[in-house]
Amino acid sequence: MERLIIIGSGPAGLTAAVYAARANLDPLVLAGGLYGGQLMLTTEVENYPGFPDGIMGPDLMMKFREQAERFGARIENVDATSVDFSKRPFVVRTADNQYEAKSVIVATGASARWLNIPGEEKLRGRGVSTCATCDGAFFREKRIVVVGGGDSAMEEALFLTRFGSSVTVIHRRGGLRASKIMAERATAHEKIDFIWDTVVEEVLGDPVMTGLRLRNVIDGTTRDFAADALFIAIGHTPNTAIFEGQLDLDEAGYIDSPDGTSTNVDGVFVAGDVNDIRYKQAITAAGSGCKAAMDAEKYLEALEFAVKEEVHT
Repeated sequence: MERLIIIGSGPAGLTAAVYAARANLDPLVLAGGLYGGQLMLTTEVENYPGFPDGIMGPDLMMKFREQAERFGARIENVDATSVDFSKRPFVVRTADNQYEAKSVIVATGASARWLNIPGEEKLRGRGVSTCATCDGAFFREKRIVVVGGGDSAMEEALFLTRFGSSVTVIHRRGGLRASKIMAERATAHEKIDFIWDTVVEEVLGDPVMTGLRLRNVIDGTTRDFAADALFIAIGHTPNTAIFEGQLDLDEAGYIDSPDGTSTNVDGVFVAGDVNDIRYKQAITAAGSGCKAAMDAEKYLEALEFAVKEEVHT
């Protein structure tokens, strides 16, 4: 019987592990086969406090992990495959094992949607990104492209005008899906221009990005477009498939939480991007992991005190 299982090993999950381990909860972290979250796909991180010279994303996550293990967190690089929160103790299954727990923190994150085109994976961190806040400052006075037509894409494009010499928005349709106010802000900005009815078919360059191969969806013509950076802003997919029918999810699949940590199941808590549809930053995920661990500690104290009282009476 585990007192606390943490599912996920990004900034939220490992921060929760640090706090839970220091509270002597002896947490078990199911880190996943590809542990470390989105920062494992990031190169240099310059906006995480405490690292004035920046730090590589994978190095930062290794420090998170080492700190959690230092205080006694047990970390297994396996994926949770299913859960049963309908009974107590809670059940969490992996491919080879089944665990029971008094409490659970879900910190499985959200995965950025990629275009899945040639050159994209090779040039991630070398011009290709899904986070303007994380990587925009690396492209001062560079030619930047944003793919997408929703509010997120417009927010990214407007933010990137602070750095790029130009920002080009490429959209597969002839008009934006963004809200009217966001569309108006973007179209009115002097640094932003648009290429309509067009998709990106390939990212060009080696060892860094130098351009894109574009295809017009109306007439099928292709052309190469010189650019230094590509920001993909077509949304995120929350990693919540195994929680369907177990936890309340919103229309987009994110875990519902009235206060940012609790769920509809007493004793199951949530942290990080699996609940956060707005910020999606390492620092905000870490903060939510701290809160979830503290709430789980209070829950376990109350639960175990009630059991002791029952035995005593």
